[in-house]
Amino acid sequence: MRLLDRYLTKELLIPLSYCLTGFLIFWIAFDWLATAEDFQDANMGFGDILAYYWIKIPEFLSTILPITLLLALLYTLTHLAKHNELIAMRAAGVSWWRLCTPYFTTGIILSLVLFVINEKWGARSAEASSRLMDQYREGTSNPIDHAWHDQAFFQNLRDNREWIIGRYNTETHEMLHPYVSYEDGDSNEFRIEAKSAKWEDSVWIFYDVDEIYFEFEGGVKAAKNRHYEVLPKPEFKETPQQFQSELKIAQLSSARMAKQAQLSLADIRHYYQLHPDVSPEMRPKINTQFHGRIAWPWTCLIVVLIAIPFGAPSGRRNVFAGVAMSIFFCFAYFILMRLGLALGTRGTFPPWLAAWLPNIIFGGGAIWFIRGIR
Repeated sequence: MRLLDRYLTKELLIPLSYCLTGFLIFWIAFDWLATAEDFQDANMGFGDILAYYWIKIPEFLSTILPITLLLALLYTLTHLAKHNELIAMRAAGVSWWRLCTPYFTTGIILSLVLFVINEKWGARSAEASSRLMDQYREGTSNPIDHAWHDQAFFQNLRDNREWIIGRYNTETHEMLHPYVSYEDGDSNEFRIEAKSAKWEDSVWIFYDVDEIYFEFEGGVKAAKNRHYEVLPKPEFKETPQQFQSELKIAQLSSARMAKQAQLSLADIRHYYQLHPDVSPEMRPKINTQFHGRIAWPWTCLIVVLIAIPFGAPSGRRNVFAGVAMSIFFCFAYFILMRLGLALGTRGTFPPWLAAWLPNIIFGGGAIWFIRGIR
């Protein structure tokens, strides 16, 4: 059986590598044509464009890997059926479930690979490519100049601290004109207004600081002021990663930006660490992103389940009809997945149901069809 598994896996991986390479080249060429005017406006050379698309490869893989796996598996199954290899294997006593085990294993492995790609590089890929384009468009050579965000607001509900930041750099973790209001353990109010601040050695250090604190004198609340040239605040536990997560999640408040926002599970975790009580408006958007990030990579396994019953016909007459039906069902699955995430973001469906229902429907239906194969 191990020899059979290696043979079937090899028969799938070879066309998969061809499909993946071809689709990636096609995807890049198509995007290049759509973005050619932007490249021209930004005065980007050929080498610069190659660097741009090298950064975007993880973003493209998230879309094309399930599609190429579907086409490669359909080709493999029809090729085996054409040469009567499937019939020979079945005649030798190999069940459909055992015969399809290498394909199920490949689908699971590629789902896990896609999950890692999305989490480790996917969201960063979109941000980095956009920042590189802006860098050339504005004619600046330093990419750090494009990492600044204006008028950032950060609220730490866990520690009851609010930050209002004039400008924040996501690369150098610098702040310009930060304002922080908070209370100490004795409920005394403090406010910090600084010219700048920076994350150094895991501590926020403020420069040219006016610290305002309030004391009761004779039953009257009076404001006092202290000035510091340098003021480290090790008790401020907010990390740059949490600030960046806040900036990304703030995009969800805009319907237009919510479609472009790409949050990792780490971003969502950082947000929930400092926001135990999320507003009713934001909770479905964040939770849908959370479940969607986990559910989407399993498209690789779902397309395998869909391709097997339709791509492995019992006779040659059904080959093209089976391929057409499997492609139709896969695209219907992709559309339902996008629709479900949109409805979950709007709060129409529970987030977990919006993200997982397409997997349940099409995965369960495909398993039912596989069981019916004779």
